[in-house]
Amino acid sequence: MDHNKKVEPRGYALIPFAIFILVYLMSGIILQGQGVDMAFYQMPAPVASFVGIIFAFIMFKGTIDEKFETFVRGCGDENIIIMCLIYILAGAFSAVATASGGRDAVVNAGLSIIPPNLISAGIFIIAAFMSTSTGTSVGTISALGTIALGLGEGAGLNPALVLGALVGGSMFGDNLSIISDTTIAATRTQN
Repeated sequence: MDHNKKVEPRGYALIPFAIFILVYLMSGIILQGQGVDMAFYQMPAPVASFVGIIFAFIMFKGTIDEKFETFVRGCGDENIIIMCLIYILAGAFSAVATASGGRDAVVNAGLSIIPPNLISAGIFIIAAFMSTSTGTSVGTISALGTIALGLGEGAGLNPALVLGALVGGSMFGDNLSIISDTTIAATRTQN
């Protein structure tokens, strides 16, 4: 890739991305309105992105060969390929950790050690440790969310404090993780 080439940013280049977001969100909203369970998971993201790609092909001026060449060159960028491989491997690691009971073991071990007066700090530390080891803040939040709220409610803590500790710890740990998608994307795109 030629880093010396001047590229003029154009706002209309975001239109295919906006179409992807719109198709994905609208399908989820429509299905939610129809009462479908897990409505936003019914439309696969690759299908919605394909609609955006088709629109990008329509917008891009040039022959069909030039359009495909530009698309493949962009998809074949070294940084993109490495990030895709790491995302796949991080997802596989997270699935293995969950299936082997690693996630539940971390939660149970942490909760058995935390004294009741330090529940919010303990939730922060457990969330940070768990998201560092799994590489996913969202997975940590979903795994610990109900447990953390239940503990906080039992201890009489403000739910906002408990959720703040959970989300803060999850994001903190995710940014420290060497298998986190956000960390990998941030370091791979820096020159």
